[in-house]
Amino acid sequence: MTLIFIGIVATILLENRNPIKAVAYILVLVFIPIVGLIVYYYLGRDLRKRRRFTLKGSKDEVLFTRYWQSQKAEIEKRQVNLRQLVGSKQELSSMLLNTRQSLLTRNNQVQLLINGDEKFPAVFAALRAAKHHIHIEYYMVSEDTVGNELTEILIEKLSQGVQVRFLYDDMGSDRIGSIPKRLKEHGALVYPFSPVLVDFYLNANYRNHRKIIVIDGSVGFVGGINMDDRYINNGKHDLFWRDTHLKIEGDAVGILQLQFLMSYRYCSKDVFPFEEPYFVKPELTGNCFVDIVASGPDSEWPVAMQSILMAINLAKRRVRIANPYFIPTEEILTAMQTASLAGKEIELMLPLKGDSYIVQHAALSNMKPLLAAGIKVFFYTRGFIHAKTMVIDDNLAWVSSVNFDNRSFYLNCEIGALIYDPEVAAKLNKSFEDDLLYCVPVQETRWNKRNIMKRFMDGLCRLLTPLL
Repeated sequence: MTLIFIGIVATILLENRNPIKAVAYILVLVFIPIVGLIVYYYLGRDLRKRRRFTLKGSKDEVLFTRYWQSQKAEIEKRQVNLRQLVGSKQELSSMLLNTRQSLLTRNNQVQLLINGDEKFPAVFAALRAAKHHIHIEYYMVSEDTVGNELTEILIEKLSQGVQVRFLYDDMGSDRIGSIPKRLKEHGALVYPFSPVLVDFYLNANYRNHRKIIVIDGSVGFVGGINMDDRYINNGKHDLFWRDTHLKIEGDAVGILQLQFLMSYRYCSKDVFPFEEPYFVKPELTGNCFVDIVASGPDSEWPVAMQSILMAINLAKRRVRIANPYFIPTEEILTAMQTASLAGKEIELMLPLKGDSYIVQHAALSNMKPLLAAGIKVFFYTRGFIHAKTMVIDDNLAWVSSVNFDNRSFYLNCEIGALIYDPEVAAKLNKSFEDDLLYCVPVQETRWNKRNIMKRFMDGLCRLLTPLL
């Protein structure tokens, strides 16, 4: 047994991983040996990333390069125009371009959808209007009111000859029930992402947390709202669920389609044509610039974290962040503190009560350094805020599936949209202000007087943050 522990510790050190995370795994192995072995076996090893996702990433690079080359003539012009519109924030788009993580798009219409009450009617109406294909990639699909209505619409469209490709995360969609079988029976191409029952220890740690819908290559949806009726606040559920989503029409839908294509190839070992009618040139004209930011274990860089970090650093006046799971990396925490100390207004909205005891206490352990730097923290009291949004000044908005934790930054497949647009930013600012009506501010003096047991639990759970 001693030799096993020595071998595991040596492996952790040889992997040259983040030292804080390495120490966390080693401490768990030393102080809770059996639990430590189980945690490391299922969650700690990098075999999945090296063997599976690296291959996925190398193939994705070819597809992305092809798309980049097809858009090359317009890219530099868009970057110049964006610089004129948002100034130094254009550097964020430039970073994404240089790392081949996104291609800036311009001719877009973006609609902000608040909660499932606004999202689901918009999604179902767009699905019913589909003519050629429907592509869906989701972390959570449940066999409930929402899931069944979605399934019925898809079956109806299949009967009309519309192609349906449907990806779902095998762990996140643990309540999907008979939906895959029903769709397959009517001709849909349905695949789970990394089935856990096939090879649990290889698949459990890396999940597809994205929420993507693409219809006829011209209409797209992306954001934080899963396909589950808990997101509809109709009085049937005790908990009010607050979340944000986007409907996009225009050039950015092509990037969403590209990301779906890469996921679809990974799950199905098949592709669909890299041409019309899957990739179309929209007739829309406009000045709404959008970057689609996709990240995952196949990414060379933690691009979601880098985008958030750079956006904070580029802020001139104000940063507003809403997120349900706030366990930031040291880089993010330092950026927020530095921006606040430089005189910028940093506002952070978190749920008063989380849905995970350990995660909630780990998040609370960050309050003292945030408050000490002058950052305004608000606890949302109306229910559970699940939105993953950010507004920088008055011209940059971020709506995504990305949580502020290591899992979203390094392990999960995530996706979000950066919208460089004053109108969308104004709407997201208004939404943030509306939510503030249901918040209580955190007072530094009162926070520092919390009882010793609560502070102890915060500190204890903080030790586990590298593993969360």
